[in-house]
Amino acid sequence: MLTLLRNARLVLSERILGSGSLLIEDGQIARVIEDTSAASVKADSIIDLNGATLFPGFIDIHIHGAVGVDVNSATAGDLKRVSELLARKGVTGWLPTLVPAADEEYDRAVAAISELMSRQASESRLQSADLAAEQPTKVGTLNTCAARVLGVHYEGPFVNSEQCGALHREHFRTFKTSADLDSLPTIEHDNAIHFTTVAPEIEGGIELIRELRRRGWIVSIGHTRATPDVLDNAKAAGAQHMTHFMNAMSPLHHRAPGPIGWGLLNDDVSLDVIADGVHLDPIMLKVLLRCMTPSRLALISDAIAATGGGDGDYEIWGEKITVANGRTSNARGSIAGSVITMLDAVKMMLSLGASECDVTRMASSNPARLLGIYRDCGSIEEGKRADLVALDSTGGVQLVITGGTQL
Repeated sequence: MLTLLRNARLVLSERILGSGSLLIEDGQIARVIEDTSAASVKADSIIDLNGATLFPGFIDIHIHGAVGVDVNSATAGDLKRVSELLARKGVTGWLPTLVPAADEEYDRAVAAISELMSRQASESRLQSADLAAEQPTKVGTLNTCAARVLGVHYEGPFVNSEQCGALHREHFRTFKTSADLDSLPTIEHDNAIHFTTVAPEIEGGIELIRELRRRGWIVSIGHTRATPDVLDNAKAAGAQHMTHFMNAMSPLHHRAPGPIGWGLLNDDVSLDVIADGVHLDPIMLKVLLRCMTPSRLALISDAIAATGGGDGDYEIWGEKITVANGRTSNARGSIAGSVITMLDAVKMMLSLGASECDVTRMASSNPARLLGIYRDCGSIEEGKRADLVALDSTGGVQLVITGGTQL
C-alpha cells in the first residue's frame, strides 16, 4: 500500500524542501521526493497538501491529561481519548505523566497505561497484517489515528518539598534502599519507556539516579534547589536532562547560580520548557533561544485535565484548579500545569523567531533522542515511521498521520 503526499513544504532535519513529496509504504517513509520527480511515482492513493508545511509528528514527554482526563485517575479508555485529542493537535507520541501519589493510585494508573499500550500494539499489528494482505484496514477497539503512548513519566515522588510547585508534598519520598524504588510500578511491555524527574539533593538522591540508570530509566533533574556541585554529581550518575527549566527550581542569583545557572552552562545537558507565555515570559524564551543551540531544547506541554475545557474551575489532584485567560492556579496561588498542546508551543516558538527546522528539533527530534527512539521517529527520513503533521499557512492542522494511518 503506497500513499503519496504531494505538493508540500518538507521540514527536514537540516533544511526545508520548498516543494516536495513524500511516499509512505506500510506505515513508513519510503521516499523523500523532489517535486520534479513526483509525477512519475505510482501510488495507491495521492493526497495533495496544496503547499502546506509537513513536520515530523510532535512528541510530548510531559503531559498530565486533557479533555477532562487526568492521567493519575484515568482508565485505558480515558487515555485513548487523550491520544485522539493529541493526534488532532499534531502529537504522534506521548508520555502520560504522573504526579506524586499513594502506591495504589500509581498501581491503577500504570495498569491503565499498560493496557492502552497493549491495545495500541495489537491495533498496529492488525493494520500491518491488513496492509500485507492488501486489504482495507479493520477498525479495532481504537480509532485508527491516535498518538502513540510510549511509556510513563513519574514527575517525582523523589523531589524537593521546598520546590513542590503544584505537587503534593505528602506523597514525596526519599531513597534509602532499592525497595523505595521497587514501589513504583513499571510497565510490562516491550520497549516501554520509564522516565522520572528527580531532585538530586534529596536524601539518597545521587544513589537513586545511579540505580534508576542501572534499571534503564531516563532521569531528569527538576523540582530542585541543588547546588552546582550536587548537580555535577547527578550528571556523572546519569541525569543529563532538566524538567520544565526555570520552573520549580531555585531562581538564578548572581551569588547563587543554582540549577538555572548550571543548566545554562552545561552544553551536554538538555532542557525542556513550557512555551505557553505563562510559565516563562516570552522574553525568557527568547533568551534561551539566544543562549543555547536548538539541539539542547525540547518543548513540553505540561498540560492538565482542564486542557480543551476553557476557563473555569476544575477538580484535579484532589483540589480546585482555576483556569483564567489560559493561566492555571491552585488554592496556594501556584501555577498548576498548563492548558496548551504541543501545537501551541510550536506556534509560540515560531512567533518568537525560531526557524521551522529549529522547532522541529525542539518538538520532535530532541524528544525522540532523549527517549532513545530517534532511529524510529522524530524526523522526516526514509525508513522511519510515518508520523507526520501538516500545518497550513495559518498554523492550523491540515493533516495528521501516525504510523502511516491518516486522521
